[in-house]
Amino acid sequence: MTFYNLGFSQEMEFEYQEEYIRNSRDIQLFTCRWLPLSPPKALVFLCHGYGMECSSFMRECGITLACAGYAVIGMDYEGHGRSKGARCYIKKFENIVNDCYDFFKSVSEQDEYSGKRRFLYGESMGGAVALLLHKKDPWFWHGAVLVAPMCKDSKLTCLIEVVTSKLISEKVKPHPIVINLLTRVEEIIPKWKIVPTKDVIDAAFKDPIKREEIRSNKLIYQEKPRLKTALEMLRTSINLEDSLSEVTMPFFVLHGEADIVTDPEVSRALYEEASSIDKTIKLYPGMWHGLTSGEPDDNIKIVFSDIVAWLDKRSDSGNTNLAEFLGFHEVGAHFVRSAPTTPLTSMRATKKKRPPRAYGKYFCGWKGTRMHHHSAM
Repeated sequence: MTFYNLGFSQEMEFEYQEEYIRNSRDIQLFTCRWLPLSPPKALVFLCHGYGMECSSFMRECGITLACAGYAVIGMDYEGHGRSKGARCYIKKFENIVNDCYDFFKSVSEQDEYSGKRRFLYGESMGGAVALLLHKKDPWFWHGAVLVAPMCKDSKLTCLIEVVTSKLISEKVKPHPIVINLLTRVEEIIPKWKIVPTKDVIDAAFKDPIKREEIRSNKLIYQEKPRLKTALEMLRTSINLEDSLSEVTMPFFVLHGEADIVTDPEVSRALYEEASSIDKTIKLYPGMWHGLTSGEPDDNIKIVFSDIVAWLDKRSDSGNTNLAEFLGFHEVGAHFVRSAPTTPLTSMRATKKKRPPRAYGKYFCGWKGTRMHHHSAM
């Protein structure tokens, strides 16, 4: 396991915690945190992709951001990773959004995080979750990092691609007849694993060693997608496509130009259509879908350096209230959009219950632990 030192001191430490909570439907959900030992610059909430999980797959992300001074908080969705529920069965996509919102907001309201800015971090389907969290409460979030987000559906026939890895690429579309058939039997066999899929791991993660590590992670769902799950993801992407202009929070969207799992044009559409005053896009030539987990180490370090730099510029709490931060100013009893205080940045031309249990303190950038490390088993 490689952790990416972005220039902070090797002596910097972080603390890892795990906790189980229950959602409003009384389902047990797994949560985890990577925390710097000093007061955090801001809070970063992880939204993982379809079939993925936080504690192992997103560990490098958690450690890297914690070592950069951020409190990183993640939760496995119902049926994902170490959470309970039918494996990768999404009965209602809004359940995922509501569970994340309830947990993330409860963390934000803790005394030790008072006044800290709150950022969402979503990968692939997690990008859709992040955008819907913003849509649910536009005044709560200070921004989002969106890595190859699932936020637009060009045609209804992209169902299989949406399910198999998180988006919608012209290169892997199913036949329209398949879509029509599956929709007709949705309520009869919602949990059936009958959706035809293609193995996306080979296409998503460039580095062969990392690819096999991901394939060997038993917490990652690698079976056929369930019918209801497929259709819920499809409907979600269509809903987001129709409301991209409603996105107003600051965001940084990243995409590999060689991604054949999710189309980079999806991220470009988000950038162009969103109403956000502060929005940034970066497309990485030659990089694949797994920007933070499947590229060679040097590439991953570049991506995380860009993410941390973007967060650092927006994490100084100062005295600016949230409305001003989002680009609004008060006129009488109303808020109106302010003129941009800084130019929009495109890094590439547009066309081209129980208390949390701590499991040790670690040196950032080191594979081993520094002090006490207790196994979760």
